[in-house]
Amino acid sequence: MNVQKLVAWNLRRLRVRRGISQEALAVDAVIDRTYVSRLEREMENPTIAVLERLAIALNVKITDFFSTSVMNEKPPRPLPSGRKPK
Repeated sequence: MNVQKLVAWNLRRLRVRRGISQEALAVDAVIDRTYVSRLEREMENPTIAVLERLAIALNVKITDFFSTSVMNEKPPRPLPSGRKPK
């Protein structure tokens, strides 16, 4: 498996497991929501600095983005769409 696919898989898995929307993660990591989406769809390669901000926002270690032990899991189910009321 290539590293870009591995990072994308783990980013989405970690985000969905915590019940965080792409938008909320982007705000917490100080990056654009569309960039989070592009990372999860393997359309972008994150820098170490971005991975560090995402890890802090998700409260995980940066090495969790490179974990291969979860690749046998089913893909995470999408979170419900729509914005949450403020």
